[in-house]
Amino acid sequence: MPDIVLPFLKWAGGKRWLASNSEFRIPEFSGRYIEPFLGSGSIYFSTQPREAILSDVNSELIDTYLALRDEHGKVSRHLKLHAQSHSKSHYYYVRDEMKPRSTAGRAARFLYLNRTCWNGLYRVNLKGRFNVPKGTKSNVIMETDDFEAVSRILRNARLLCSDFETVVDQAQSGDFIYADPPYTVHHNMNGFIKYNEVLFSWEDQQRLRSALLRASKRGAKFLLSNADHASVRELYTDVASIKVVNRASVISGDRAARGTTTELLVWK
Repeated sequence: MPDIVLPFLKWAGGKRWLASNSEFRIPEFSGRYIEPFLGSGSIYFSTQPREAILSDVNSELIDTYLALRDEHGKVSRHLKLHAQSHSKSHYYYVRDEMKPRSTAGRAARFLYLNRTCWNGLYRVNLKGRFNVPKGTKSNVIMETDDFEAVSRILRNARLLCSDFETVVDQAQSGDFIYADPPYTVHHNMNGFIKYNEVLFSWEDQQRLRSALLRASKRGAKFLLSNADHASVRELYTDVASIKVVNRASVISGDRAARGTTTELLVWK
């Protein structure tokens, strides 16, 4: 078993809960690990494969991974400066005004905002500007931070900013795909999912299904986590194995509204 390296990001919809579930196992595979919706990379860091393709459409996210892989020491120094200056005014200055020139500076900005914004949510306005308000957390430097280990693990990965279909279509016999798309479902007007509908439509869900099944025909294995909804189950009924799993619901800002919910695991 590899040494435990925790994700360095908080991420709405992140899979720390799944990676730490004793019943969760990814299948054995001989080729590359491919993850087209990287986010915080919980499954990747828990698996630590010898070769990987990691991708996301969020260019700031991928740039942060690249900076931590290639110059983690500089990122850490920039982040410590944010920790020293952290306050409400500093948060909104960094969010609205600060645009670092260096790659490491931009990565530290991304990390700082991620760790101090509301619930680790990544959201942008119509102009593409990050607009999440300041949260209640004040820890900028975490005891679990091990950027050196993160850098070492990421050296085994090819990092891409790309549409998921382009990445899934690279999978060949022996490869394994872990896909964790935004949980868009058909005809669902839930606020968080409605936001994601702009980024990941129901047509994208259908496009993902087709890409995964094409990869399966080429000899790749896949595991998909997705919303436990009739429309999603219908997509994969009779073409893949499906399991319902329980998890804690933590996205609501109202603690009273939090509880347990279910998600789907789909694999072939």
